[in-house]
Amino acid sequence: MSARRVPVSARLCVGFSLAVLMLGPMGARAEPAPPVVAGADVTAAARAAPETPAPAPSAEVKPGEPAPARKSRELPPMVIARVSADPLPTLAASTFLDTLRMADRYQAMADAGGWGTLPADLVIKPGARDAAVPALRRHLAMVGDLAPDTPVSDALDAPLVAAVMAFQARHGLPETGLVGRQTVAALNVPARVRQRQLSASAARQLGSTFAFGDRYVVVNIPAATVEAVERGVVARRYVAVVGKPDKATPRIEARISSVNLNPTWTVPVSIIKKEIIPRMRRDPGYLARERIRILGPGGIEVDPTTVDWAGEKAATYTLRQDSGLDNSLGQVRIDMPNRQAVYMHDTPSKSLFARDVRFHSHGCVRVAQVKELAGWLLEGTPGPHGAGSAWGPIEIETSIATNERVDIKLTKQIPVTFVYLTGYATPDGRAHFRDDIYGIDSPAAAAAPGPDVTTTGSVTPRASPKPAVNPAVKPALGRPFPAAETAPIPPGPIPSRSAGTPNR
Repeated sequence: MSARRVPVSARLCVGFSLAVLMLGPMGARAEPAPPVVAGADVTAAARAAPETPAPAPSAEVKPGEPAPARKSRELPPMVIARVSADPLPTLAASTFLDTLRMADRYQAMADAGGWGTLPADLVIKPGARDAAVPALRRHLAMVGDLAPDTPVSDALDAPLVAAVMAFQARHGLPETGLVGRQTVAALNVPARVRQRQLSASAARQLGSTFAFGDRYVVVNIPAATVEAVERGVVARRYVAVVGKPDKATPRIEARISSVNLNPTWTVPVSIIKKEIIPRMRRDPGYLARERIRILGPGGIEVDPTTVDWAGEKAATYTLRQDSGLDNSLGQVRIDMPNRQAVYMHDTPSKSLFARDVRFHSHGCVRVAQVKELAGWLLEGTPGPHGAGSAWGPIEIETSIATNERVDIKLTKQIPVTFVYLTGYATPDGRAHFRDDIYGIDSPAAAAAPGPDVTTTGSVTPRASPKPAVNPAVKPALGRPFPAAETAPIPPGPIPSRSAGTPNR
């Protein structure tokens, strides 16, 4: 099916962004450079970039003085955080049972006394010796990262470095092999807390009717990642930015129906009241600079100078931001109709993709390299020239270059789910953990002082109201879930929101 251009009328959600853009001659926007993975050889990337010719000396430059360097119009490379290359998806049809069985294993470890703690300020570099290394070895052998028959020593030798890297990978930490603050913090989380993460995550999967198929998309909110899964293997995994703790990304099960290129953004009423109106009182030219139009009844454009910004009358109008590189949705929106009004999209604020902690949105999910994800979603959908054509990178970029909105309906809708798995198991017998960023695994533990917190040191857990217990729901396998700590939470927002309330 070919693309068609339609006006925007749907309510959109996004965190309002103030983008600072680099403009080329005559207002043309510079094309962004390819992304650079955080920690990669940025120097090599810089060497691959085209050189900027030296400027000719101007009349203001005195003889013998060096000419001022010309500023490049190239946007700097987008730096993105490293994500796991594990081919096994976070969520599969077997995840529920695998996670329950893993919760039983960790319960047995907790019952046996678990593991000791390491000094919080411990730092051990590969090859170094330390008195804490034997305890580190015992811990990694207990959880399966180190073979139990590995020779014992007090050195962080090659086998132990590999085990540390395996542990870091399972906890979403940089796989450096160095034992430092974040790794020690994850090692010091008690076995009973890890068991609770696994039990709570399994409980949140109860009642799921997600349609696993040959192709589906998973967003694990605590990991802030997006996985495109094909035939049971992660075809692509992307860095994402998800909701802040006070503007949580909800759990949903939906279907991706279309990809929108050059989307416009309809500003939610809450943002009009909280951000736009106060800003316009101070800066009357703000909307014009941000290319946000005011539309009255019938879609007729209203002059901002005729609006009374002293009150909240502006919230009765529709405020819509034009398409463009600086649009708050960026250049791509992935449409997935759902009751919570959330979706995935691009963003002009790409610096957050370089961070290890990425909980900054107003509920929707921002995706790094979203054009690549769009291309994967559009595989099998006829391209812009009809049957026989495809939506490859060139076709996507060419359509975006028109700066006109293009809606591309997928020939076959793709299932998508946003899940909240702080602990889960994969079929290879490994347990994976992420920070309980929204503090819902155990509200009582999150609010209590002391070491009983579910964190790797990246974030501080946030206390949440205790979820209601549903006595009709019982676990299908394994040890019962503690009702006060891991009561099943039905699909929906985290924490609960009224259905249909716009996220941003």
